Order: sequence, then structure tokens, then C-alpha cells
Amino acid sequence: MLNFKTNRIMLYISAFFIVALVLFAVLRDNSSFITLSDAKTMLEGDSVKSIVVTKEYAYLKTDEGIFKIASSQVTPKMFMNHRVEVGDKSHVVLYLFILVLILGIATLIFKRTQFINPQGSIMGKHNTPPELTSGVVEAMKSDISFSDIGGISDVKVELEEIIDFMKNPARYKSFGARMPRGVLLVGPPGVGKTMIAKAVAKEANVPFFYQSGASFVQIYVGMGAKRVHDLFVAAKKNAPSIIFIDEIDAVGKTRDGNRNDERDATLNQLLTEMDGFENSSGVIVIAATNKIDVLDSALLRAGRFDRRIFVELPTKLERTSILQKYISKIPHDLDINIVANMTVGFNGASLASLVNEAALLSLRQNNLKVTIEHFYQVKDKVMFGKKKLKILTEKQKKYKVTYQAAKVVCATYYNLPFEKLMLSNERLTPSVDEPLIQHELQERARTLLAGSVACDSRYGEHSSDAKKDLDDVKELCTKMVHQYGMGASIYAKEHEVDAFIDRLFAETKELLSSLESVMFKVEEELTLSESISKSTVKVHLDALL
Repeated sequence: MLNFKTNRIMLYISAFFIVALVLFAVLRDNSSFITLSDAKTMLEGDSVKSIVVTKEYAYLKTDEGIFKIASSQVTPKMFMNHRVEVGDKSHVVLYLFILVLILGIATLIFKRTQFINPQGSIMGKHNTPPELTSGVVEAMKSDISFSDIGGISDVKVELEEIIDFMKNPARYKSFGARMPRGVLLVGPPGVGKTMIAKAVAKEANVPFFYQSGASFVQIYVGMGAKRVHDLFVAAKKNAPSIIFIDEIDAVGKTRDGNRNDERDATLNQLLTEMDGFENSSGVIVIAATNKIDVLDSALLRAGRFDRRIFVELPTKLERTSILQKYISKIPHDLDINIVANMTVGFNGASLASLVNEAALLSLRQNNLKVTIEHFYQVKDKVMFGKKKLKILTEKQKKYKVTYQAAKVVCATYYNLPFEKLMLSNERLTPSVDEPLIQHELQERARTLLAGSVACDSRYGEHSSDAKKDLDDVKELCTKMVHQYGMGASIYAKEHEVDAFIDRLFAETKELLSSLESVMFKVEEELTLSESISKSTVKVHLDALL
């Protein structure tokens, strides 16, 4: 940006001097003074070609040049035999107007051509932003420490070594050890990968250079590579320092042969910069991705991203720690463990949003403290988004009560992770990717089928609300049979998924039939309050069993 401004200022200064020189050349008086006798001699000898008389001078133009004499010294009789022109300043004004016009045209031409690339094409409104050509990359000062992040104890252990190295590099060099040049944080969105990188910079007390992978992908070939180079130059000048590249998969995808000059050039520059690290450079690259499978193998080889740290969804203890961080600043009257139990599948960002939504709801209702009821009311909004509430007829509500009652009874019977079910809920528990045993998967499938089973048994039909649950149970059973080898044999047979679902449907029907008295009690509760907790259903089940 500085070079751009300097060039523009120099251009204006040069233009000013050029205009001044042209004005001086055009407007300066080149005539020579003569005496009255010299003027008479010239006029009598017929050497004068033309005469221009102004208020100050009379100009006599001859083949030898232009001569002037004061107008007060001559008389009209002297010019009787010559053609005389009366001069004024209009020519000067005309000259000035022409020069200003020429200068304006030159300025417009310059503005059209100053951003032409080496191939001669005009960049127009998509010209390169000044920050890409400046070579200046600013460091951030992180204000997040590990104490501000809950539930990443395993990750902290891995990164404390990096922090110690940046604080005491001599200790490692004397032992002949070197730190990894790159650390790759792998995990689903929202688990806090960016916060972890900032915390490392804060704990090590070093400059933090942040860039997203998408910021390197530019329209013009070479711009992304230049930005990578500028980033690493700035980091080395401020060493020890940390470079953090978020969503590195945007620029580091596997090169599959399809031509993409800009992305390939940027990736090659990144690989070259990481290879060019000296052991004493004091710069460590931390990158984050949730798609490690699409990264180029050259980026993952030893010597570049030597260490990979997997940041998973938080466990119950980790959710408790994260919630404690967020809820500590909000007046509340609740048990954090209950909130942790009801947030299976939530990431750190979702937990933060959950606490904030509960606090906002409490304020809207003019409550002095946040309670567990506020969390129950906003949980589905955070997980699935705000949906328009359906207005049910009495018959539709009756079907919905039976449908939801069957699901909550099965979920409680199998002790699935949930705390409360509301009549408006369409889903009971979030899907999780953790390893599950065959009988646990079958319990989930039976719970998904329970609503349809109950409605078909009692009314001979069920509503369209069952679509999502039926899609989920079909997907789950397909995986169990075809991928997990949990069908009648290790290798799936034709139509085995259909037979598998039919068997689970029959088993669910038998279970609900044995729990019919519990079903009626749960339906009564749902009809009255439109919600029921797991603990209430468990009381009814314990009384029967």
C-alpha cells in the first residue's frame, strides 16, 4: 500500500512540472526590446511582416525574430502602411484551457492503464486488493489462554510441549531434538480448533499470524503464492511466532490432475516454505481442518505437518467443564451435570450458543435466574433451528401424543441419553458417531420405530411426522447389515435389510404391548403438560417392573 501511494504522489509531482514547463514554453515572452529609431528603420525598410499592438507593447515580427517597443512610444501614423492586429489575453486563456484539457485526458488514460497486468489485460473492478501487493502481514496478539477453554485436557498435553519449546528452545537443541514444523488440528466444526491455536500463542507469548485457507485462493495466478510467501516472511521476522491456517483444505486439496494453476501454485509455495524452515527459525505452523481425507499427501508427509492432533466432540465430563466456563458469568439455579447429560453430540460452539439462548429466554420472561426449564425450551432451537409451531387439531394431537409417548417409553426402557421430551419434538436424541455394540444399535432402531408401531397398533395408521424417524431407522439398519456385518450373516443377503426392519418392528410391538399401562400414564402426562422428563417415565416403569 505504501509503494502504491508513493508512485501516485510521484506521478502528480511529475505532471505538475511537465505542465509548468509547457506553460513556460508557450507563454513566455521571447521578443527583444528595440529603440524608437530601430522601429522606424524596420518599418521604412519593409522588413516587418506583421504588427501586434497591446496595451503595453507593440510587437514587430520580422524574419530575424520578434521585437517589441513600448506602446507609449509609437503613434498610429507609423503603422499606416502595415496591417496591425490588436492583441489581448484571450490567447493566454485559450492556451491554459487546452493545457488543462490535455492534462485531464492524460490522467484518465493513466487511471485506465495503471492496473494493467503483464499480459496487458485490464483488471477493472476485480483488480488486486492493495493488501495483496503490499507484502505487509500484521501479527495478532492472542487474548485466549488454556484456562478459558474447557474440556481439552488431552489436547493440552500434546501442545504443552510445543509451548515449552518456544519458551526454552535451547533445552531441546542441546539434547539434539527438534520440534515438529507443523501441527495439524483435525476435528468436526465447532470443537474449538481456532481457540486452541490462539491459546498456544497466548501461553507461549509469541506473535500469532492468522490466515484462512480461502484467503489464499485468488483470481489471478501467483497472488495466492505471494500471500503465502509474505506470511512466512513476516513470521520469520517476528520469530519465535506461530502461523495458524484455518480450513487448510481450501488450498491443500489433493492434486488430482485437473488443471487449477492458482491453487496448485499456492499449494506448491506452501510446501516450499515449510521445507525452507531452518531448525532455528522459531516458527511453527498450526493448521486446522475437518476434512483430512482430502488433503494432499505431500502436505501430510513427515517434515511438514509432523504431528496430528484429533479434537473430538466433548465427552460428558468435558461438556461439564465447558458449560461451567460459560454459565459462571450468568445468574443461574441449576445443576450443570443435568445440562451436560442432555447435550450429547453438542460441540463447544453449540454449548456456548445453548447457554446464551437460555440466558436470553430468561431475560425475555423477566426471570432473575436461568433454570433448567430454560435449557429444555431452547435445546431444540440450538440443535435443529427454530421451526414454526404446528397448530394441531384434537385428532392430530391425539396421534402425536401416542407417537411421542411410545418413543419416550422405549428410550427410557433402553436408557438412551436424553433428559426430557416435549410434544413438539420430532427427534429424541442426536446421532453420534461413537462405536456402539449391536444390541445398542438395535435399541436405537426400536426407539425410532416405536411411534409408528404404537399408532399402527392403536389406530391402524400413523401420520407423516414419522418420515424422519423411518428414514433414520432405514439408514441405521442398512449400515448394520451392509457395513457392520450385524445381519443374519457377515455378508448381507438380498432383501435382508427389509427382513431386519420387520423383525425389529415386531419386537417393538411386543415390548410396547407389555408396557401398555405405562404408555397410558405417559400419554396422560403429555396431554396435560405437553412435556415429560426421563425421570418421570422411569418412575412409572419401575412401578410396573
